[in-house]
Amino acid sequence: MTRVTLESTVAAVRPADQPAMAAARELQARLTKPAGSLGALEELSVRLAGLAGTCPPPLPSPAAVAVFAGDHGVHAQGVSPWPQEVTAQMALNFLAGGAVVNAFARQAGASVTVVDVGVATPLPEGTDLIEANVRRGTLDMTVEPALTRDEARQAVETGIRVAEEMLEAGAKCLLTGDMGIANTTPAAALIAAFTGCTAEQATGRGTGIDDATHAHKITVVAAALERHAPDPADPLGVLATVGGLEHAAIAGFILAAAAHRVPVIVDGVIAASGALAAAAFAPDAIAAMVAGHLSAEPGAAVALAHLDLEPLLDLGMRLGEGSGAVLALPVVAAAVRVLHEVATFDSAGVSEK
Repeated sequence: MTRVTLESTVAAVRPADQPAMAAARELQARLTKPAGSLGALEELSVRLAGLAGTCPPPLPSPAAVAVFAGDHGVHAQGVSPWPQEVTAQMALNFLAGGAVVNAFARQAGASVTVVDVGVATPLPEGTDLIEANVRRGTLDMTVEPALTRDEARQAVETGIRVAEEMLEAGAKCLLTGDMGIANTTPAAALIAAFTGCTAEQATGRGTGIDDATHAHKITVVAAALERHAPDPADPLGVLATVGGLEHAAIAGFILAAAAHRVPVIVDGVIAASGALAAAAFAPDAIAAMVAGHLSAEPGAAVALAHLDLEPLLDLGMRLGEGSGAVLALPVVAAAVRVLHEVATFDSAGVSEK
């Protein structure tokens, strides 16, 4: 992988191009349909024109999903009923093409790449896995910082490098994916740290836990926040104290997309927490973010509201993996294709009202 840095990537992030957005709005008004009749798709097309700096913006194809996998020391606190070994097992399932995200990606025509950024169990060699393990799982954030600042930086820069490689290979749209047993716990802590909401507001049931475990999980998140008092003005510090390696990598992945003015479809609550970190590093990175869906995890709605992003889909999903982002890909493509292919009133000879 080529050497890129967090600082150089952040420095390359620029605001949305206002003239391109104005041109997209003007074009939408001339297309053969009632003004505003495509609802949120119209504003999405305008945002994507602003990101690309041209109208119409490029079609988001080919598209590439990166599934960042990592483990979490806070698993020892009993926040998930699933054994930690499932992270590595599911990483192999992704590589074999047998997970939900693989099925959805085949339907949508997107590639899937698996990145070991922090899996506790060593994965076998000889696969298509990107081996970028920073450490074999984080430490327990209720006891000590989950990561050192250097480890958090390494994870962010891993996400940047993976995005750079995908873009160099021709990807025109990036999609976030994740895998990590117990990773909704650090996600909740990150969301609370960056938005100022409470642990209770940010913490959901993850892969499915009972009321008692959910209540315990809230206390675990609250304890980590109280111990470290993370400062949202120091996003690397927030990621180090209460984050995860996949969350940090997703932040870098999003930053790289923004730096290259390519859309990145944000998946569920893990991706949303990484998106908050990316926005804390570079607020203009929000221009590249498309919220694929509204996760059933409560922290996702809190994060998206903080980023002022409207989710495209609301299907009650909470799987992760990038599944919701991939489902949203055809919607994003359709929003762009309208600007490329729909006739104007003048060109089609259609009378306006």
